[in-house]
Amino acid sequence: MGPRFLRPADNKEMITPRVLAYQILLQIEQKPSHTDRMIRTVLDRHSGLEERDRALLTELVYGVVRWKLRLDFQIDQLSRIKPEKITPEVRVLLRLALYQIFFLDRVPNHAAVNEAVNLAKTSQPEHVVKFINGMLREATRRSDNWELAMAGDDPAKYISVATAHPEWLVRKVAGQIGLEEALLFFEANNHVAPAVFRVNTLKVTRAHVIESLKEEGLDALPSPYLLHAIRITSPRRDVAQTEAFRAGWIQAQDEASQIVTHLLAPVPGERVLDLCSGFGIKSTHLAIFMENEGEVLSVDNSAWKLEELKRSAERQGIGIIQTLVEDILQLESSKTGLFDKVLLDAPCTGFGAIRRNPDIRWNRHIKDPYRMSQLQKELLARAVFFLKPGGSIVYATCTVLSEEDEEVVQHFSGSYPNFQLQNAADYLPQTCFEMISGPYFRSWPHKHDVDGFFAARLKKEEL
Repeated sequence: MGPRFLRPADNKEMITPRVLAYQILLQIEQKPSHTDRMIRTVLDRHSGLEERDRALLTELVYGVVRWKLRLDFQIDQLSRIKPEKITPEVRVLLRLALYQIFFLDRVPNHAAVNEAVNLAKTSQPEHVVKFINGMLREATRRSDNWELAMAGDDPAKYISVATAHPEWLVRKVAGQIGLEEALLFFEANNHVAPAVFRVNTLKVTRAHVIESLKEEGLDALPSPYLLHAIRITSPRRDVAQTEAFRAGWIQAQDEASQIVTHLLAPVPGERVLDLCSGFGIKSTHLAIFMENEGEVLSVDNSAWKLEELKRSAERQGIGIIQTLVEDILQLESSKTGLFDKVLLDAPCTGFGAIRRNPDIRWNRHIKDPYRMSQLQKELLARAVFFLKPGGSIVYATCTVLSEEDEEVVQHFSGSYPNFQLQNAADYLPQTCFEMISGPYFRSWPHKHDVDGFFAARLKKEEL
């Protein structure tokens, strides 16, 4: 049975950021859940928390999730009992305290130890409380120079522990880009991603948005890559509560995701199909690119996501999006007609967005890249049936694994010689040229400070 979240009516003294963080982390440990949703649920339930406490809660949860493997390595080094004998409740408590000791300078060590011990006293027998107290006090006496090399002489094992990523993923990425660059990639995944927003040019200019946010105490800078994107630096409040967001002037979307729309390059009056649209972040960008003229059909098999898309489109003043709840592999072109452009933002392992979703690294299996690649090949082969002669399709993922990216496109090209692979450089702004790899768009967090994305543009022959 999962932990009971403290409600506002419960003992106020027990409602601290560390206690709430512990409850969330234990829930995630016992039943894998979306970290961001868990945090939002708890923050909504405890709306009276001060802003600094809300920020600390978020930092603790994401930090422990992000560094779980390294924290476990430290626990196992400190422990005098076998690792498998440490219960999940105790291990999560130790992770939380060790994260504060080794990663948060603003939290005094004694505060982290004392709160962990006090929390343990509420549910653990005395000998376990002493065990926790002893381990944490020993941790505070150790230097920051942990013997990570004890993971072995194998560099991949070292990177796995040092950066807290699954060893199988380290080996796969290192095999693709080399150990030195792989280390840079995995280190970058542990940095907080910038808060990037797309400006809705149907309603407002970027300069006006920046000024509006400034008036509400938020500093925003122009994106280094895109003319209609901004980065909000050190956000001190919920951006969703600003006038700019409520009025539909901005939408959260990383630059790499926005570049995918640039690559598809839809124009006003076209019919555009967005397969696997999800919440429709790219659907609304497509519509804005088209100046709200033409038609965008957003298809997904999750009705609730498409309902969210409708609300988002209404907020942004977009009226050309139609939605369809359907399994793409069962969808027939006779039901939809043909399109000038098709976007296939395919389901993937998501390893390009670990900065924003740190739990992804723990929720994927070594066989998932292969499984995803097989589905992606099916989806791409299906997508072509919806394209007019002379039309173009963009295949995109938010992963960095070539198995799901270049290899899928190469497999497609070998099966469909009537499609021509086009050069990404012909469609992207010059400011994005550093993210071009051969004919493809390919971005990396450690190189470009954007999410890791891949996209390819393919054009169907004219009749």
